[in-house]
Amino acid sequence: MPRRPLRLRTAEADAEVRAGLDRIRAEFSVPGAFPPAALAEAAASAPPSNGRVDLRDVPFFTLDPPGSLDLDQAMHLERRGSGHRVRYAIADVAGFVRPGGALDTEARARGVTLYLPDASAPLHPRPLSEGSASLLPGRERPAVAWTIDIDDAGRITGVDVRRALVRSRDRLDYATARRGDGDPRITLLGEIGERLIAAEAARGGVSLPLPEQEVVHAGGGWALKLRGDLATEAWNAQISLLTGRAAARLMLDGGVGLLRTMPPAPAEAVERLRLAARALRVSWPGNASYGDIVRALDPALPRHAAFLHDAAGLMRGAGYTAFDGAPPEQAAHAAVAAPYAHVTAPIRRLADRYATEVCLALAADRPVPGWAREALPLLPEAMQRALRRGADIDHACVDLVEALLLRDHVGDVFDAVVVDVNGDRTGGRVQLVAPPVFGRCDGEALPLGEQVRVRLEEADPARRRVRFSRAS
Repeated sequence: MPRRPLRLRTAEADAEVRAGLDRIRAEFSVPGAFPPAALAEAAASAPPSNGRVDLRDVPFFTLDPPGSLDLDQAMHLERRGSGHRVRYAIADVAGFVRPGGALDTEARARGVTLYLPDASAPLHPRPLSEGSASLLPGRERPAVAWTIDIDDAGRITGVDVRRALVRSRDRLDYATARRGDGDPRITLLGEIGERLIAAEAARGGVSLPLPEQEVVHAGGGWALKLRGDLATEAWNAQISLLTGRAAARLMLDGGVGLLRTMPPAPAEAVERLRLAARALRVSWPGNASYGDIVRALDPALPRHAAFLHDAAGLMRGAGYTAFDGAPPEQAAHAAVAAPYAHVTAPIRRLADRYATEVCLALAADRPVPGWAREALPLLPEAMQRALRRGADIDHACVDLVEALLLRDHVGDVFDAVVVDVNGDRTGGRVQLVAPPVFGRCDGEALPLGEQVRVRLEEADPARRRVRFSRAS
């Protein structure tokens, strides 16, 4: 039974991975080079600096995955009495894109930046997304600056948004921020992040602490790892969620906008999860909410991991909802437990450019530009299509590397955890302890949430499929 993490190290294996990624690009029609007209517009565009508030003296910093160059956000945090002030500068992509132009047309077709393990397909040309629009340190940049005040309970007490000029001071990444104990900026981010997490819990919101599979190329080969939520990532996400909630409130008060919505889980789905909790010996007191239970679990424990995979079934139905006039009947996002909008990633996500323009107009008490207002009804379908393609590509890349990693181990036995069981009890899904592979497993009466030994029956890179059976 393989005990060490598997890695594809040879030149032949590298060529197979890259060939497989090229097939995925073709299968999902991943965009390639930008049309010359779009490139020309990106090179020539430069938003005016007049009319912007000058925030170049504010010591903003960015916090992103290592190596990122498409930097949408920079923050500055401070204490104010018993509360805090969050300044969040967002790349002003609308200042670079001419409505109805070639670059706008291409961005609408792409929808989002698509990330594959060997390269990305950006929403905007790299000279813009990783250059003139990116909030790189030491560079003067046009931005949309949000100023949000929160009290000691994490409640929003004041919101302002306007166009600005900023100059980020530092580019931090999650790994260095984790090592950088004592950095007062990260200390303050943690203070605010924990306050916002507590406020989210009080509202009834929930974030599933499920680690994600990720294909990595490091140490001379390809491998899989589980990417867990670092505390700094969770805190950083709370700043984005805070801004999204402020944006949604502006839109609902103004009677026009684009919300990110998700309906609450049906009562019968919650009841099924209660039954799963009982089967997995996960305590669920009668007065505890679904979110209370999830926050108390450790995904490193097999029974808890299985419950969390079941719980993911409650987080369905997320989408975009455009409105112009009366607010939508379903205005909230169940996981956030509040109305919420996407406005913090315009370099990488199409909808944010339009939603941000709506917020700027409403905050300044002026009409929403026609190009933004007219696009709102078209964006939900376009974004769902783009996000679905991105998720399908992520899954395909992981499935490809899983099959390649295990191809030479058919017949070997692995330790695994049963994370799901078919309704007819004739099989289910397991997660190997190492490498972190998920796959179908044949066998009757698989014990949900328990560790078992499984035999690899199939590892087919062409079909991107692995299959196991329970070993005796």
